[in-house]
Amino acid sequence: MKLSATIALLASGPLAGKASACAACFGKTDAPLAQGMNAGIFVMLGFVVVAWIAFGSFFVFIARRARLSDSTAADSAAQDTESTSSSPASRNQ
Repeated sequence: MKLSATIALLASGPLAGKASACAACFGKTDAPLAQGMNAGIFVMLGFVVVAWIAFGSFFVFIARRARLSDSTAADSAAQDTESTSSSPASRNQ
């Protein structure tokens, strides 16, 4: 096992100069690979922004729905008190 690892290491030694980094790691920022990677980063950031907007919109929806529910409950309670006070049984007293 150690012998095969040593042979692989010695064989790859002379090839190290030819194994250069890609344009993104090597620092050539005007290469098409770097431009594509930047575009991919912006697309992923766009997805994150859309997810945050959807998350926030959900809570705005819940808050509006709760406010509407509270106002509807208050209106129906007010109508119930009005109908109770104007019933014929309360007029006789």
